[in-house]
Amino acid sequence: MSRIVEQLRTRWPGVRIVVRADSGFCREEIMAWCEANQVDYLFGLARNERLCRTIQGSMEQARRLHESSGKPARFFTEFAYRTLSSWSRERRVVAKAEYLERGENPRFVVTSLSTEEWPAQNLYEKLYCARGDMENRIKEQLYLFADRLSTAQMASNQLRLYFSALAYTLVEALRRLALRGTDWAEAQVDTLRLKLFKIGTLVRVSVRRVFLSMSSAYPWKSLFTHVFRVLRC
Repeated sequence: MSRIVEQLRTRWPGVRIVVRADSGFCREEIMAWCEANQVDYLFGLARNERLCRTIQGSMEQARRLHESSGKPARFFTEFAYRTLSSWSRERRVVAKAEYLERGENPRFVVTSLSTEEWPAQNLYEKLYCARGDMENRIKEQLYLFADRLSTAQMASNQLRLYFSALAYTLVEALRRLALRGTDWAEAQVDTLRLKLFKIGTLVRVSVRRVFLSMSSAYPWKSLFTHVFRVLRC
């Protein structure tokens, strides 16, 4: 992480960096490093008896609201917390006290972000939960064969990964510039690759021109024409 942060700051010195991850990355070494290097963080925190006891009042409120409404109920709270031995200091913990049909569903996160900037509910719902969207970005990279290992050499496989990342950047630009306002503005990469890029075409080359003859039965020819015109302009 230190290498990535160093490179980001070299290229974009004014950019604020926030590390967001699930509870598997909630470790003293990582949090202490972030604090020492002015990097903000937001990590999931595995629940334990101490944490659950701390939010008993909020959980009871959620239970009563659930029983009266018949719907899921949640309350948010925050407090300073330090583990018995592994953490070097107290840190801000935000808790979600949620009661569902199946019972209690407590969740916890630890963060360096302030209450003034990120109140408890916004921090959890808008910032922490948004991490799940990264799975979609990774999935789209896999649609571009980012996980393919074509050779036994790490450097060449890494180069292939760079190509996949560049391809994703181009497809995202296509969605943003040429597909805006269309039904395909949020289409996934594999949809665009199979229906807009991977098209059977007859290529004829003359002295001065290259002719591309597409099938008249191509079902998305109007959209293809629209994209071509936008990009050409």
